[in-house]
Amino acid sequence: MHKIILAFLLIGSSLELRAQKDSTNSLQDVVVYANKFPTLSKNIIQTIGVITDKNLIQYQSNTADILTASGQVFVQKSQLGGGSPVIRGFEASRILLMVDGVRMNSAIFRAGHLQNIITVDNMSLDRVEVNYGPSSTIYGSDALGGVINLFTKSPQLNSSSKWKTNGNVIYRYANGQNENRQHIDLNIANNKWAFVSSFTNSSFGDLRQGNNRLAAYPDFGKRLFYVSTEKGVDIINDNSSNVNIQKTTGYSQTDFLQKILFKPSANTEHLLNIQLSNSSNINRYDRLTETSKGLPVYAEWYYGPQVRNMVSYNLNKKQLKGFFQELTVNTNYQHLEESRISRKYKSNNKDFRFEKVDIIGFNADLLHSDKNGDIHFGVESYYNIVNSTARRTNIATLANSVITTRYSDGPTNMAYQALYAQHTKHLDQHWVLNDGVRLNLVQLNAQFKDTALMHFPFTEAKQSNAALTGNIGLAYNGDRGFRSTIAVSSGFRAPNVDDLTKVFDTKTGYVVVPNKDLKPEYTYNTEWTISKNTSIYTLGASVFYTLFQNALVVDKFNWNGKSTIMYQGVLSDVYATQNKAKANLYGFNVNGRLRIAQGTEFNATYTYTKGTYNDGVKEMPLDHIPPAYGRFGLKHGNKKWNAELFSVFNSWKKIADYNLNGEDNEIYATKDGMPSWMTFNILTQYNPMKDLSIGLGVENITDLNYRHFASGISAVGRNYILSCKVNF
Repeated sequence: MHKIILAFLLIGSSLELRAQKDSTNSLQDVVVYANKFPTLSKNIIQTIGVITDKNLIQYQSNTADILTASGQVFVQKSQLGGGSPVIRGFEASRILLMVDGVRMNSAIFRAGHLQNIITVDNMSLDRVEVNYGPSSTIYGSDALGGVINLFTKSPQLNSSSKWKTNGNVIYRYANGQNENRQHIDLNIANNKWAFVSSFTNSSFGDLRQGNNRLAAYPDFGKRLFYVSTEKGVDIINDNSSNVNIQKTTGYSQTDFLQKILFKPSANTEHLLNIQLSNSSNINRYDRLTETSKGLPVYAEWYYGPQVRNMVSYNLNKKQLKGFFQELTVNTNYQHLEESRISRKYKSNNKDFRFEKVDIIGFNADLLHSDKNGDIHFGVESYYNIVNSTARRTNIATLANSVITTRYSDGPTNMAYQALYAQHTKHLDQHWVLNDGVRLNLVQLNAQFKDTALMHFPFTEAKQSNAALTGNIGLAYNGDRGFRSTIAVSSGFRAPNVDDLTKVFDTKTGYVVVPNKDLKPEYTYNTEWTISKNTSIYTLGASVFYTLFQNALVVDKFNWNGKSTIMYQGVLSDVYATQNKAKANLYGFNVNGRLRIAQGTEFNATYTYTKGTYNDGVKEMPLDHIPPAYGRFGLKHGNKKWNAELFSVFNSWKKIADYNLNGEDNEIYATKDGMPSWMTFNILTQYNPMKDLSIGLGVENITDLNYRHFASGISAVGRNYILSCKVNF
């Protein structure tokens, strides 16, 4: 793969003289929203990945799969209904998810693997932006690895006072997971009012994994059995005749979006944004495959319905009098629900743990722009209220008893507040200075009511953390599409409710306990990029190094002076989240695009990341570090049809590079680690008439059996996809 990328770069270099005469509106002129206000990418220092390909967005099963198929972000999976993005070795609570300018990260976003991104319906998306590296100046706590900005469809005004209606109906079927998706979106507008509605209903059956296995691991991933319960009795069902069907992986989800835009004048906009997402129960597939002494560990282990409800109001005013020309104000409310339900095999005790989070948010941003640059001031406030409950129900007698909650069971809240400023200065026609500073204040108050079950040595966890973060960088926008940047930035993340108060067994015989004495994490990042953009080709490369201080890692711990405790009837080793000195992360990315002919282009991207930390004795692999990964593809299209043949690949992740105490999930890998893999895929779309498009595709053409690193479920095998879109 290294040779493929190198060859591509050499081809691009050979075309330099030819390209010098081409005009270059290129990627430097792309509008991005990295600083919240629309900005030309040439004025942005940090590396930004933009996904706008409608075929790529609509061809995927969920939003996490968009990131995987793009080759720009690594994604881990523990079940079919999930997907946890990884950016530069940071995952979950260390990556900030944003939807339409609203912070998705809650106080219970865990350090492990998250599935929350799938609550944003990919069918409703307009674009995705990935901000690589610490983005704490604009976005605050949690943006250590970067930010994933999800932008849903916007209401489109009509040019006249007459009302106009248009929309789309989309159907998608994929046989690899028996996927059925129905989607409709509708835009109704005149010149002042616009309404956009989006509704998607999705259902998925059991995921079929590939049959083409490596000779060294002929049984890897095979589903030999599954457990069902009939009349209160657990039965082990033989699945040896169909080992590639990953039984009990199916789920369903409904998503609704409603936006109302009112534009009373050219310079004033009011936008109401309502988003509702609700899933069925989703089985935690990896836990259902665990065995002990040849028997299943669990008869049931599933997430209850995942609920994300959001209401936000956004005010935008332009051409203000005074120093600032533009103002954006956003107020928002979110209600989140998630739960975990589990029952051991042959046990009558069924454990229920429920979490509800209510979030009130506020953002205000002011922008001053002139010919020399711009100044951006902002204020941000988010307040989280966490409610965690639990019970054990005997399925035979229906009697209820008390068990430990996942998080603190008393009044628990967390508040994020910040002031920030970002400055862009055009030093001359080539050089751009970008700098910023942010003052953060994060406060947490968690109360423990029932401390008897695990003999808690404390009854509360309180923290108040202030931090000053910033960035500075230079960009050189040269002639004929040449560009180079160098930047230094710092990141900050305060421990949240999950870090401080969680009680959870990530695997049998292994329990994580609370630790109230955690300190904030800090990152210090340096990055250099170079690119060449012409009408014929684009070449780019970035190199980064991150010093990660006070890194929170899960490691062995003493609870009341003991290294083992009884947890849910099992003698378990005690672990806890702890600040472990410092970690070092570094890596690089190369990417490119080559126009071969009119309507035909080749594209490629390759990312490598390395991370280690010192445990006080020796250097250890940092968890969440993906193997090298990437994508290359050949695309052709015209007004009538388009097609892309592409490959997505991962290199080996050797067992020696696993963090055995963290979230790398070596138990779901081979004895040697996670093998390398490469899939070949083709997507086509044909437009037989103006308002009709038909899509056909095949994923994993070779029916390869593979897993993404740290995943507990195998990826889909050969997958035939049919989609139909009607515009009206």
